[in-house]
Amino acid sequence: MFATPLGCNLWYNHASTDGFIFLYNATHPILAKPTTSSSSSSSSSSSSICSPMAASFFFLLLLPLSFFFTDSSLASVQDPHLVVQEVQRSINESRTRRNLGYLSCRTGNPIDDCWRCDPNWETNRKRLADCAIGFGKNAIGGRNGRFYVVTDAGDDDPLNPRPGTLRHAVIQNEPLWIIFKRDMVIQLRQELVMNSFKTIDGRGASVHVAGGPCITIHYATNIIIHGIHIHDCKRGGNGNIRDSPQHSGWWTISDGDGVSIFGGKNIWVDHCSLSNCNDGLIDAIHGSTAITISNNYMTHHDKVMLLGHSDSYTQDKNMQVTIAFNHFGEGLVQRMPRCRHGYFHVVNNDYTHWEMYAIGGSASPTIYSQGNRFLAPDVRYRKEVTKHEDAPESEWRHWNWRSEGDMMLNGAYFRQSGAGAASSYARAYSLSARPSSLVGSITVTAGALNCRRGSRC
Repeated sequence: MFATPLGCNLWYNHASTDGFIFLYNATHPILAKPTTSSSSSSSSSSSSICSPMAASFFFLLLLPLSFFFTDSSLASVQDPHLVVQEVQRSINESRTRRNLGYLSCRTGNPIDDCWRCDPNWETNRKRLADCAIGFGKNAIGGRNGRFYVVTDAGDDDPLNPRPGTLRHAVIQNEPLWIIFKRDMVIQLRQELVMNSFKTIDGRGASVHVAGGPCITIHYATNIIIHGIHIHDCKRGGNGNIRDSPQHSGWWTISDGDGVSIFGGKNIWVDHCSLSNCNDGLIDAIHGSTAITISNNYMTHHDKVMLLGHSDSYTQDKNMQVTIAFNHFGEGLVQRMPRCRHGYFHVVNNDYTHWEMYAIGGSASPTIYSQGNRFLAPDVRYRKEVTKHEDAPESEWRHWNWRSEGDMMLNGAYFRQSGAGAASSYARAYSLSARPSSLVGSITVTAGALNCRRGSRC
């Protein structure tokens, strides 16, 4: 739903965290009826009452956005060069609108500028699903389903979760947009194994998944994880876990990742704060693809992000991941990310700390680093951004790794490679990313946001 100009009245229903569905006219509720469970309908039966002129203006205003945000394909394997071009186009469109004074709150971050200017975000949550860019742009999460309100922070029984818990929500077969009634710290007893077509939306509450096993996306598709804190994740497993209403199974010991993506497709992790997990903060392996990792704030961790199962697992050649607008902050050591085989677009991120290296890889991944800001540590022999791993120079010098428009500070340098790099990226030159000098401003709110009803996030 969009805020309408020129006095148009837009009618819609909204799921209340108090167990009621409210029907609104502009800003005032006019009808309320009790719901039957902790989950509530996401159907947005709507009609607008506008003058013809106002309706026409509204349509023309939204028409350019509809072309960009319409899902043209759900194919998991896309032309990587076209996706890079699309990311660049959206960034430049966002910058142009800001320069024209389109909306004063715009930052040039195309994801945030898509939804954060709306003070009524709380009644228009599903707008977020139209805002992804990059390889994970088709991740719709639970957009086509009901709202599910998490009311219970407990996780007493991973095999038979109680209604109202996060675990009960994520295992359902139907699409669900999952929100939270209040601030919560959720300490899971076992991995939270997600079913497909789910959105975890932490906006409006301070939600921490912490102190136990964390989130697993196992052969699932269309997942959005937004606006939560994920930290202090432990190993789990050696127990029965339910992953759907009809199925449960024995899970072996997990790695202790913050978010583990195993054979997942159409995944978007946005505006989360991640730190201090047993293994990786976000790992994507075993044929996972069509992933965007954006606007996250990552701190206090060793092996930050692994993208690719192993050098010998060639199915990861189809892996495509966009890493954009993240802040890699204090206390990080390496793997931001570490890549294997696939295609990785690393754009407009802020790297303010690393102890070993920032971007690494093996098994000939294609890495396109564009418009990032790299601040090297003071240690003289840790200035290099990159690390070509598990191969002699005679081999890795053929890998396509390219830096374009990156800002190198305090002696940072990027070791490029690949004789065919120029031709490999020729189709990406039509539009450029935002200048690296502006990375600080477009990543300043990376991580989980403090969103309050009735005001912009």
